[in-house]
Amino acid sequence: MPQIQVQDRTLSCAEGANLRQVLLQEGVQLYNPPAHIVNCHGLGTCGTCAVQIEGEVSPMGWRERTRLSLPPHQLSKGLRLACQVQVFGDLKVTKWLGMWGEKLPAAPPA
Repeated sequence: MPQIQVQDRTLSCAEGANLRQVLLQEGVQLYNPPAHIVNCHGLGTCGTCAVQIEGEVSPMGWRERTRLSLPPHQLSKGLRLACQVQVFGDLKVTKWLGMWGEKLPAAPPA
C-alpha cells in the first residue's frame, strides 16, 4: 500500500486511488479558503486542488494539462491537480498558498 506524507501526517491508500478522494476522506485540508467552498468537486476544471507531488503517480492528461496551462497556474511550476492524480507509489504532497494553491510557500527561517 502506498504511503502519502502530507501536512505532518502519513496516510495509506490502495494503489491506483484518486489522490483528492484519499486526502479528503482523511480530513486533509486540500483547499485553501475560499476554494473549500467554491471548487469543481473533482472535475479538473477549477485548479484549486493543485499540489506539489514527489513520487509515483499517473501521467498528466489533457484536462489537467489544459487547466494548469491557464492563469494563475503555469505548467513550469510542476504542480498537479489532486483530483486528476492516481497514486502508484509512496508520495510526499505539499499544498502551496493562494486560492488555487499556486503561490510557493515561504521558506522556513534558517
